[in-house]
Amino acid sequence: MKINLKIWRQKNKDTKGSFKSYALDNVSTDMSFLEMLDVLNHDLIHKGEESVAFDHDCREGICGMCSLYINGRPHGPQQTTTCQLHMRSFKDGETIVIEPWRAKAFPVIRDLVVDRTAFDRIQQAGGYVSVNTGGVPDANEIAISKKIADEAFDSAACIGCGACVAACKNASAMLFVSAKVSQLALLPQGKPERKERVEKMVAQMDAEDFGACTNTGACEAECPKGISLTNIARMNREYFSAITTSYEIELKGGD
Repeated sequence: MKINLKIWRQKNKDTKGSFKSYALDNVSTDMSFLEMLDVLNHDLIHKGEESVAFDHDCREGICGMCSLYINGRPHGPQQTTTCQLHMRSFKDGETIVIEPWRAKAFPVIRDLVVDRTAFDRIQQAGGYVSVNTGGVPDANEIAISKKIADEAFDSAACIGCGACVAACKNASAMLFVSAKVSQLALLPQGKPERKERVEKMVAQMDAEDFGACTNTGACEAECPKGISLTNIARMNREYFSAITTSYEIELKGGD
């Protein structure tokens, strides 16, 4: 099949970018989207032109690096990671528009690559589980209901790709942050520091200039791992509980 590409090209965050058009012939429908970009870059290098920069690593839908905005949707027309998207999802002769994530907190590094270290700083703000849990106990010794274990596991499935931010009209990071908060707050090991953790992570999220959540649900609809909006509700409860406790302690003079 033949496809036409309109790709955002930008040298760095301080230079003005623009779309550039490319045409590819003989594209196999069995190619992944990233393999198609590999072919394009091979042709560009062969012609002595600069290749298109894009993020990728595992190419197995695990790492979240392959973050591309394709035809107006994060990761493209299917609810999956870009590396798991195949060219059979497009039509012969179709024009495909490829952009980087658009968010103030995700500045462009080059072309389709953005700086997502804001996510790292949010997680780092939450700190570590510092409770001494001793040696590794038998799994059956810690009483965790299946419902709680499943919810924690589902939250931990977040790969931090940033599709939720890219999908949100406000560039909110609430789904990502709430998944990370839930992951630890639900389990016994994370409960002792849950209040301090959520306060710090929400404060860092605000400091990174992510937008506010207005509950449109676009984040959940585009998340390749299907992270649920219920995590946002849980984080809001955790946060309000934490700041209420902090306020009560402040009124009592820090006792």
